[in-house]
Amino acid sequence: MPLPKAELHLHIEGTLEPELAFELAARNGVELPYADTDALREAYRFEDLQSFLNLYYELMAVLRTERDFADLADAYLARAAAQGVRHAEIFFDPQAHLARGVDMGTVVEGLWRALGRSEERHGVSTRLIMCFLRDESAESALATLDAARPYLDRITGVGLDSAEVGHPPVKFREVYEAAAALGLRRVAHAGEEGPPAYITEALDVLGIERVDHGLRCVEDPALVDRLVRERIPLALCPLSNVRLRTVDTLADHPLPAMLDAGLLCTVNSDDPAYFGGYAGDNFDAVQRTLGLTEDRLRALARNSFLAAFLEDDEPRRERYLAEVEAYEFP
Repeated sequence: MPLPKAELHLHIEGTLEPELAFELAARNGVELPYADTDALREAYRFEDLQSFLNLYYELMAVLRTERDFADLADAYLARAAAQGVRHAEIFFDPQAHLARGVDMGTVVEGLWRALGRSEERHGVSTRLIMCFLRDESAESALATLDAARPYLDRITGVGLDSAEVGHPPVKFREVYEAAAALGLRRVAHAGEEGPPAYITEALDVLGIERVDHGLRCVEDPALVDRLVRERIPLALCPLSNVRLRTVDTLADHPLPAMLDAGLLCTVNSDDPAYFGGYAGDNFDAVQRTLGLTEDRLRALARNSFLAAFLEDDEPRRERYLAEVEAYEFP
């Protein structure tokens, strides 16, 4: 049995495995520009963030109906549960679907078909986080938040993703203020490709409570001190960092140094179908390559539940933390 963990940085569209992509394409009459699943899997080799995003958005064309989104989420939850995930906070990108003529209700209700029965079917509790695309306009983000209003009983928080460079957090001040007024939790991608200053700006301007990636904080000792002092969690994605060339090799990943510094780090999968591994695979990879001890792995799992948005269900958090402490490594 794998180490119990929470997954806090997971894009549901990034769990689209080639086999499911072809199945949904056939169901919806979408022609993919790949001969077969092997050819598509070969395309899952990227040189940088932008080349990944190009394919990521291209393949979204197969997602059309509530059933499609439900099947996508259910497939992820089954894989995650098998790798020890007990709680998943799942990102989705509504603007990418709205732009294709798929409305907000189709996306949210479809995802909720799977999330609503996830505990019963998979033993995984869930939260849903709606992300804004940072390379779209601030006006588009506001319109997206407005479109989500009928579904806020299903949505726990908002995030900010896609191409980081050239799109500073301050661009989204207004929509984050509006989200905060609606009682939504706030996270944002920062310090992946963008500079450490983007992390500081996301904290100060957007009021985020958790940093997605945040890898480049290590370049700014004062920022590291602040993150440690304020106990701001970092939702790191090691295999993603390697595939997108944020670090050259996994052996170069600063995770051990970040833990040494006292940062509240968590390990997650990001877009696992594209980046070669789900949550448990990321844990296994950092253990093997970075030589993390059992105590370190247990700390990462503990951190994941401490960083989760479970303030509305503290008894659940305590149960999960107890599972981590009771876990016996094989």
